[in-house]
Amino acid sequence: MKADSTRALVTGGAGFIGSFLCERLLGAGYEVICVDNFFTGTKRNIAQLMDNKQFELLRHDVTFPLYVEVDEIFNLACPASPIHYQRDPVQTTKTSVHGAINVLGLAKRLKAKIFQASTSEVYGDPVVHPQPESYWGNVNPVGPRACYDEGKRCAETLFYDYWRQHKLRIRVARIFNTYGPRMHPNDGRVVSNFIVQALKGDDLTIYGDGSQTRSFCYVDDLVEAIVRLMNAPDTVTGPVNLGNPTEFSMLDLANTIIELTGSRSGISFKDLPIDDPKQRQPDIGLAKRELQWEPTVPLAEGLKQTIAYFDELLSSGTQPHHK
Repeated sequence: MKADSTRALVTGGAGFIGSFLCERLLGAGYEVICVDNFFTGTKRNIAQLMDNKQFELLRHDVTFPLYVEVDEIFNLACPASPIHYQRDPVQTTKTSVHGAINVLGLAKRLKAKIFQASTSEVYGDPVVHPQPESYWGNVNPVGPRACYDEGKRCAETLFYDYWRQHKLRIRVARIFNTYGPRMHPNDGRVVSNFIVQALKGDDLTIYGDGSQTRSFCYVDDLVEAIVRLMNAPDTVTGPVNLGNPTEFSMLDLANTIIELTGSRSGISFKDLPIDDPKQRQPDIGLAKRELQWEPTVPLAEGLKQTIAYFDELLSSGTQPHHK
């Protein structure tokens, strides 16, 4: 691991994945500057880090330039669930594109290594299954999800142009569905939706007939992969898929959560949203070869940890609300 003097900037550091990454880096001896504008992040996620002398929090929006001195940059800033990124689609595109320009400019000035949290959404509604990194995707550029899909695709473009033009040391990860404690209870994602509904005894809402599939990676597995990618040789730029290749249908997931929560909830079916992908599964061959990484946490085990977190959140009545 890194020497004690390494300083890392984590944008979106008070978010779900960002907070776990901050924790992991601090545990490895890094100094961490966490940047967040708290659009979807929450201070609750990083409360346990605030007393750490190696940790610093800055409230800042990455669409504006940032002037700090660091050795490594992890760019995770962007709302990542459809409910949140469609609330202000123009701002979502700005966060992905202007945000990338700002952190890349900072990395260029500092000669810092920089990581981009891209997404499986760059593949759109895929016609290739599972999705390898070589697949260019099937994205609707004018649909309601395009602010996120195309924003992230443009961010990847910027990263690779900075790499070619300025010899920047970049790392790009395409992150597939990730779940775990600290997910936002109102983010509209299937795992958090199902768990909250089951704990409240409400029917679990499935969009479509429940046959569409997703793969779910536990957050600890994902953070391990991000750290390995950042520590890989500079020849490993990515893009590299990070996710769990084991597929589950929405119906399977709903029944598993009902069973694990001991809930009496039923299941209700609604129409599928526009441009919702029917299947999503990563080909992680590249991550296995270059990072010697694959997920190790089984779905049932990860769901138990996540259910316990939401149970405590709901019973304490402290779940975050939006402005």
